[in-house]
Amino acid sequence: MASQPDSLDRILDTVNYWITERPRAVIIAFLLVTALFAGGLGSIEVEEGVEAFAEGVPAYEAQQSIEEEFEPPFEDDATTTQIIKRSDNVVSQESLLQLLEFQYYLEENDEFRVEETSSIAEFVALTIDPTAETREEQIRTLEHSSNGEVRDVVRDLGGNPDFAAPLSNDFNQQEPRASAVVATATHTDDADEQAVQQRTQEAAESMTEDIVVFGGGILDSEFESAIEDSLTMIVPVVILLILGFLTSAYRDPFDLVLGLVSLVMAVVWTFGFMGYAGIPFTDMMIAIPPLLLAIGIDFGIHTVNRFREEREAGAGIEDGMRTAAEQLLVAFFIVTGTTVIGFGANMMSELGPIQEFGFVASVGIVFTFLLFGVFLPAAKVELERFRRAYDLPSFSTSPLGSEDSALGRLLPYGAHAGNKAPKAMLLVALLLTAGTGAYATTVDTTFEDEDFLPAEELPAYAEAAPEPLAPTEYTATGTINYLEENFESGEDDEVTIYVQGPIHEDHVLESVDRAGSDPPSTIITADGHADSQSVVDVMHEHAEDDDEFAYLLEANDVSGNGVPDRNVGYVLDQLLTSDARDDALEYVTEDQRSMRVIYTVEADATQEEVSNDAEELAADYRLGTTPTGDIVVFHEISNLVFESSLLSLAIALALTAGFLMLIYHVLEGRASLGIANLIPIIVTVAVLGGTMPMVGIALNALTGTVLSITIGVGVAYSVHVTHRFIDEYNECEDAYESLLTTLRGTGGALTGSMLTTLGGAGSLIIAVTPAIGQFGVLMVISVIYSYLMAVIVLPPTLVVWERLFG
Repeated sequence: MASQPDSLDRILDTVNYWITERPRAVIIAFLLVTALFAGGLGSIEVEEGVEAFAEGVPAYEAQQSIEEEFEPPFEDDATTTQIIKRSDNVVSQESLLQLLEFQYYLEENDEFRVEETSSIAEFVALTIDPTAETREEQIRTLEHSSNGEVRDVVRDLGGNPDFAAPLSNDFNQQEPRASAVVATATHTDDADEQAVQQRTQEAAESMTEDIVVFGGGILDSEFESAIEDSLTMIVPVVILLILGFLTSAYRDPFDLVLGLVSLVMAVVWTFGFMGYAGIPFTDMMIAIPPLLLAIGIDFGIHTVNRFREEREAGAGIEDGMRTAAEQLLVAFFIVTGTTVIGFGANMMSELGPIQEFGFVASVGIVFTFLLFGVFLPAAKVELERFRRAYDLPSFSTSPLGSEDSALGRLLPYGAHAGNKAPKAMLLVALLLTAGTGAYATTVDTTFEDEDFLPAEELPAYAEAAPEPLAPTEYTATGTINYLEENFESGEDDEVTIYVQGPIHEDHVLESVDRAGSDPPSTIITADGHADSQSVVDVMHEHAEDDDEFAYLLEANDVSGNGVPDRNVGYVLDQLLTSDARDDALEYVTEDQRSMRVIYTVEADATQEEVSNDAEELAADYRLGTTPTGDIVVFHEISNLVFESSLLSLAIALALTAGFLMLIYHVLEGRASLGIANLIPIIVTVAVLGGTMPMVGIALNALTGTVLSITIGVGVAYSVHVTHRFIDEYNECEDAYESLLTTLRGTGGALTGSMLTTLGGAGSLIIAVTPAIGQFGVLMVISVIYSYLMAVIVLPPTLVVWERLFG
């Protein structure tokens, strides 16, 4: 039988001295640190939306470069709002008049900070009366126009792509009719995007039900509201569930208060540290409090339960806590180490928010270890002394899972079955791991804005929430879905190839043309050539208006395909000094070192298909290229999420195995216990991965962290069982008897911890943000699986271990 190293004994003796002999000093010190960390809470900044995930992604960096280099100067800082009008027929005289009147209302009221508005309504009015230059004159023109007159004008204009572009897909030119149209409002440079778009939205709602307002400000506002509403709904539920479960687990109001105070302190320490460190609060951070609660509750219940076991056996307050703490501090340290490894593995991700999540969660777990390993035991000792001094009643002193309880009779079944047929049970576990692990490879991997926005229709429980908890009314997801379903054009229907290098070289534009002559399948073609927009299109448009430039273009087009392949630099110079300069600068830079080409892609193609085809298309260019656009950016993020999930999982498993083997070698001289400890965790991760496609949950930025987190959470259960088992085994050297004692004692605390943790993790399910809700579902499943594997798979594993190595 191995004994603990002398250095560890000295550390435990020192900690136990402060816990049992100087508890008041410990309590005061921890309260002072809590006050210090509380000061950092006010420094936390909220960072909403998906841009934080995109930083550092090549396609996103290319997209940012494009926006800086090619957009016309007056659009760089301008805020644009989309005004979507819907009705039975938006091209009718009445509907066009309403749209024009709304434009006039926005332009005339300073609160909207509108510089100009644009719509097909003014197009129609100017066609009827070309002298109607002001908005008032255009409104009067439409007021005095008949339905027939407007219909004839719309019919004539319908063939113009510029006129038809903002109309919905169901636009009928012959019998002029459409169900929706998009107008735009451009705001002044100093306008606050969120403020002006929210005011515009409020104005539309107060004036008509036919107009929906959409823009980046509304999107950002709803990202922020989603975080606030999720917290507003989750926190009360967490409190109620934890109160209920802790009341059942502790059955003592004094112990309940100690547990709650310790949990609150863990959250304050963690988020106070986050504020001081300047780490922003993102959607992912919402998951941290339940995770801290999960570990803290586990530690708290084990501490109180183990202390009660010693007290029931006749130990005094100090001796009972000394014995409990001596055993549990080692177990808590192991759990903390493996949990930090599980959470910290996410720091290997290339995505900033996932790195920050892993770091903050790891720091929070260390804080939780200190609070529940030192502060709570000291506070418990002081509480018991206070009770004894004032003869206060004890509400419950019996531990969970005592032998004569129903739970105490049920929990040892894992030991009974494991003792009779341990190899058969492990074979079943192996087959389950292989089968579910293989099925896990079918999990969907996508990344979209909508993951962090509330669903178009909120769940019934959210709608029924009382006013203080009721979520904000959300429109962004519904508007995005409507635009995607009813309009052909949009950012999601195009990809951009960002080209860097000497654009003026003669072969460059020719290579771009050749690349589009036989494009991949998802690239839409027109007349056998890729449907694209580039500086070559600007050349052709300018050539139609300028005979001299047309001659120049033709003279330098040796191949006769309309693309200059000689003296390209000179042709570009002439274009950039012509009337078409502004249009040309949207596709090529002044120094002719960068260029962009925009391709139209199939709207129903997957992110992966479009991204792969964009890569294939870009490979045919003769210069350095980077495919970009929202589709490509989101696909790259999806790939990084998937890769980082697998990498984090592999690192977490490897480091956890190494850590457990090292710690059990140091403590017990039995490194093989570390492998035995890890087996139920491997089964849990495999089954959890297989469950994801089964329940239709995709592997996204948040759910992708669950696999490595499961290692940390799962090890908490298996370590407690293994550590208690080896203590009992060292006494009697009988694996079966040791397991019976372990599962009745520690198993009871595990059950209480599991149920309480479900309350904390399960509360995330009601978040209004889909990604957080799915994370909550997976955490609940993970906790249940981890518990079941600890009491079903671990016992036969330990029996086999005893037969091979004991």
